[in-house]
Amino acid sequence: MFAPMTEITTRQISANGLSFAIDEAGQGDAVALLLHGFPESRQSWRHQLAPLAALGWRAVAPDLRGYGQSSRPADRKAYRIEALTGDVAALFDALGAKRRLLIGHDWGGMIAWAFAIARVAPLDGLVILNAPHPAVYIETMRRSWSQRARSWYAAAFQLPLLPEALLTAGGARAVGRAFSGDSDAFPPELVAHYRANAVQPGAMTAMINYYRANAFSLARFGPGRALRIETPTLMLWGERDPYLGLELTEGYGPYVRDLTLRRLPGIGHWLQQEAPVEVNARLASWLGERSLVA
Repeated sequence: MFAPMTEITTRQISANGLSFAIDEAGQGDAVALLLHGFPESRQSWRHQLAPLAALGWRAVAPDLRGYGQSSRPADRKAYRIEALTGDVAALFDALGAKRRLLIGHDWGGMIAWAFAIARVAPLDGLVILNAPHPAVYIETMRRSWSQRARSWYAAAFQLPLLPEALLTAGGARAVGRAFSGDSDAFPPELVAHYRANAVQPGAMTAMINYYRANAFSLARFGPGRALRIETPTLMLWGERDPYLGLELTEGYGPYVRDLTLRRLPGIGHWLQQEAPVEVNARLASWLGERSLVA
């Protein structure tokens, strides 16, 4: 079904006044853009690029601004959600996209939700992995002490300097621990890659600035304010996510017209890396059902 030998190339691309490192598989103007989360990199999509290319998509995974080999603006305001969605639009344009499939995990998922809600550019499909719609997240946080406890780190990241010091100590030992426990999903060289990215000058501050710059701005996509998403949407959710509870998969009726939810029992937060076969199969099935095989 898939072509595992599809070549993946790496290059730099200019978009929105910045330089982005991208991994790319496939050709053409049907572009699938894959957005990673915190504290990952474009490497988190290493298992999805070739399968998407085999389905006819030109699959592109960038290091988001502030990460890896992409540009790293110093100003906290540079990480506001409108700048991040602007990056997505500019990347699609720079890649010559005429059809657009947007896929996001964790913070990449939040950017993807915001892009679709604000209708920054037309999308043919939207795929979200373990990232709640902002309105659902806000509603859940208001009523759920359990989710508030799970989200403690987002509040802690508002402190100055201390989060950077703790997360980069010992060569970013804490970042490595986030990916520990499954050497098949996270081989030592991959964990070393994530740790090395985190200790680059200014990198951890840039990563945390996603939280700091958007502590209140995502409310514009909250209850009563978010436009309903008309784009066909697939949400994949690892049920053993220690950060985001299953209640965040409920209550999407007012916000997404065409939502398909697929839960993955026994899989955690990093599902596209922990369970790539299952994720790729569900993605391929949904793309076929929605006539989104390019």
